[in-house]
Formats: sequence, structure tokens, C-alpha cells
Amino acid sequence: MATITLVPRCPLIKPHLQTRAITACPILPRIRSRMQSSAAAQGTDSSATDTLMQYVVLRRDLIDSWPLGSLVTQGCHASVAAIWTNKDDPDTLRYCSPCPVLGFLAQLNVKLLVFWSYELMSLSWQIYQMQVTLEVKGEAQILNLSDKLKTDGIAHKLWIEQPENIPTCLATKPYPKSLVSLYFKKLKLCK
Repeated sequence: MATITLVPRCPLIKPHLQTRAITACPILPRIRSRMQSSAAAQGTDSSATDTLMQYVVLRRDLIDSWPLGSLVTQGCHASVAAIWTNKDDPDTLRYCSPCPVLGFLAQLNVKLLVFWSYELMSLSWQIYQMQVTLEVKGEAQILNLSDKLKTDGIAHKLWIEQPENIPTCLATKPYPKSLVSLYFKKLKLCK
């Protein structure tokens, strides 16, 4: 067996166990297969359709006319507001979880101490967390998108800069990609 160095990424692990070289753990492939079979049992695909996505949409006309830092701040405001407003939602909790693999193992009642390796860390964040920033042309388009999302019950936050009363950015709460990607597929990536 190969020896790998595992680096913990979870604050639950005691300091004296923080870093140590151990033999490659034969349980890692079983953890991966259990995660995939659990996703299949819930009727979801464990590939990209199961990925939790938060969409952030900025206005192109403001990108061209406002300072970059100001517009980035607007996106941060909208993103945090969308997450905070939906802080008790199961998808939001999973998206914000500091230890998604350990949480998953706890759900399976696996009684072992798991050290976070780079493999486990990349596996967990591939499954659970992603954010994409898109753009629309102007105010009318962002208001239309907000109305469409509101009509269809998609939780989001339209950030309106005060006191100017300018809609600057829109952010959704984290959703499985398969549920909301249709609303955003025609939008361009923000560059």
C-alpha cells in the first residue's frame, strides 16, 4: 500500500491528530461508492445534476460604468443575503456545511475517525458546492429575471442599492443544478 499524507480540514479533529502520514485507507473507495449509491437511492444523479449551485447575476451596463470593487461588493451582498434569508433550508445548510463528508458519514452511522485528505476534500466539494457569476444587459433584464424566478417560486435576492434605488445584482439560494439551470442557460458568464 502507498503512504499518503492526510491533512485534516475539519475543526472537530483534535490538535495532536492534525497531521500524520498513514497508509492509504482502503475505506475511501467504499465511502465514495456509498455516497454515490445514496444519491441514486434518493432518485438523484450523483454527477453534475446533484451539484448545489448558487447563481449570481450582475448587470453588464454597471460592469462597464461602475468601479469593479463596487460591483463585486454588490454581488457579495446579494449572495450573502440569499444564503442568510434561506439559512434553514436543507440545501443551504448542506452548501454551507464546513464538513460535508463527515456530515454524510454521520448520517450513515459510520463509526470511525476520518482524516481529511485532498481526495476527500475534492470529492465533498465537487458534490456539494459551486457558484457561478453571470451577466444580463441591464435593469430591465434583471427585473424580468427576478419576476420570472418569483413567479416560479425560486428563492432569490434582488439586491437594490440604496439610497439610489438601483437594482444591481441577483443571487439565488443554493439549489441542485438540475432544478434551476434552465432559468440561467441563456445568460453569459460574467467576464
